[in-house]
Amino acid sequence: MSTLSRHNRIFAACVLALIFLTGCIAGRLSADQPHMQAALDHLRAAKGELEKADEDKGGHRVKALRLTNDAIGQVEKGIEFDRHH
Repeated sequence: MSTLSRHNRIFAACVLALIFLTGCIAGRLSADQPHMQAALDHLRAAKGELEKADEDKGGHRVKALRLTNDAIGQVEKGIEFDRHH
């Protein structure tokens, strides 16, 4: 077996290990608070829908968008708080 081939195999194994560990960490971070994560996903979807909606809503769409952004921020802060306590 050539040295280059061995180095390629070692490199490939390291890359695969890194991908696996990254997946485990990402899975843990999203799975540790499933209800908060679900709420965050729904709020982000709502934000997207509000952004696509027509603007002729008497200012209510804009206010809803602002409140949704605030809610997203609060949920993110709650998730972070729980992870560090």
